[in-house]
Amino acid sequence: MEFEPLDQFRQRRKKRIEIAEKGIDVYPRKYHTSHSIEAVLAEFGERTGPELEAAPVQVQVAGRLVALRPHGKAGFGHLQGQGRRLQIYVKLDEVGAEVFDLFRALDIGDIVGISGRLFRTKTNELTVRTEKLTLLAKALLPLPEKWHGLEDVDTRYRQRYLDLIANPEVREVFLKRAAIIKEIRRFFDERGYIEVETPMMHPIAGGATARPFITHHNTYHSDLYLRIAPELYLKRLIVGGFDRVYEINRNFRNEGVDPLHNPEFTMLEFYEAYADYRDMMDLSEELLGRLAITACGSKQVPYGDAIIDFSHFDRLTMAEAVAKYWPPGASPVPTADEMVQSGQPRKLAERYNQSAASAGKRPIHIAASASDGELIAELFDEIAQDKLIQPTIIYDFPVAVSPLSKRRADNPDFAERFEISIGGGEICNGFSELNDPEDQESRFRDQIAKGGDEAPKQLDEDYIRALSQGMPPTGGEGIGIDRLVMLLTNSHSIRDVLLFPLLRPRSSERTEAEPPQDASTPTQSQHARTAENK
Repeated sequence: MEFEPLDQFRQRRKKRIEIAEKGIDVYPRKYHTSHSIEAVLAEFGERTGPELEAAPVQVQVAGRLVALRPHGKAGFGHLQGQGRRLQIYVKLDEVGAEVFDLFRALDIGDIVGISGRLFRTKTNELTVRTEKLTLLAKALLPLPEKWHGLEDVDTRYRQRYLDLIANPEVREVFLKRAAIIKEIRRFFDERGYIEVETPMMHPIAGGATARPFITHHNTYHSDLYLRIAPELYLKRLIVGGFDRVYEINRNFRNEGVDPLHNPEFTMLEFYEAYADYRDMMDLSEELLGRLAITACGSKQVPYGDAIIDFSHFDRLTMAEAVAKYWPPGASPVPTADEMVQSGQPRKLAERYNQSAASAGKRPIHIAASASDGELIAELFDEIAQDKLIQPTIIYDFPVAVSPLSKRRADNPDFAERFEISIGGGEICNGFSELNDPEDQESRFRDQIAKGGDEAPKQLDEDYIRALSQGMPPTGGEGIGIDRLVMLLTNSHSIRDVLLFPLLRPRSSERTEAEPPQDASTPTQSQHARTAENK
């Protein structure tokens, strides 16, 4: 008989009361296990029935009951733990009436401990012959309908605990994520970098171009900004003599949500004194190749319909990339040299827009005040970015969109900055850090004067003061860990690689797993280009 969720809750709650009345602790404080389910399968999964009879193996395991098949005076079930399943067998004659009554009172979703010997059934499945059964937690809510194939996206993201129970492949994504972060730490520690922690609440929003979240400190009577980037604090440490630093940091940007963006996200940032942007390019190629092997066992990684080859990185200037992918409908194809000539980016943008209009495509925005550099960046975003499937380093960005980068010595309109694009999106951004305090102050003031929701509102005078103490030549970089994990797990939404992504407040509609509330139920409580997306 099928029950509505509220009926299920009431029925399970009644069972809990009945079990407790028998003197059984429904929520005991501890349970000792001899093996995890994963360890039982790894250590004894190859043993045959006769081998288990000849050398009996006693185990004590715990997990969630995900299958239950009672048959008169005996019954089978499956426990799940660590993403693996192990069968249990309970027989009245072997466990006694009290334990068997408890077994019959169990529901799918309950967490139990089982003590017994391993054997093989007639179907050759490794099974625990139960000698003792302990209830460890009574599940008052049922798993959702067809929980073993849970596909409802909203339920999966909003109730990740159900997603992890129902979909073992989801667990694997987050195990890979943990392995990737562990390997990042190992990589930088081996190279003499020091892991540091910098503030998450800033008196001035800076380090990137983005709209911040604002909070208020009551004692200091001042507004603070949740970190949009740790960059300026990390470079203060370079000034202070920490020559190699890195931070795996949480950033917060009050921006839209799409498959590549979540308002709260994780970045890796690292800085090395006496290095430049080309050193950062080389280091990044080595790091990304190593992380591919960590996550996938190979530098050839499947992503969608493509195989991403992390053993080779193309290198193109931003102008070269635009020329390479220039659409045929906007012919003639400009050369990279032509593109960087004064006034040419505006003419090329207008020509592209004419072609886009005739083809029914979205034109790029050409602001009257837009500089040549800003228009080159706009053309790159529209024409080339999504074509960069294989690992590609795009370098020599216009200074107009790189306010924290050192200028090129031979062409001051361009910066020693690069991005790495893979799978059609940018995942890394690095450069030779600007260490001239007067040039940096001038660029900050230009940003503030230009205005806009995402531009800084005040000058970070302390950062200019730090640069005035002298910062050595430095290479720095930021890598989006969420996007990198997406690539290395063949995931196509950032929400698939975040355990608890931010979601819109839910409507009055409820999932099947959540009962309506009443007195007897528990209370349940576009991508805008970032000038320095580090």
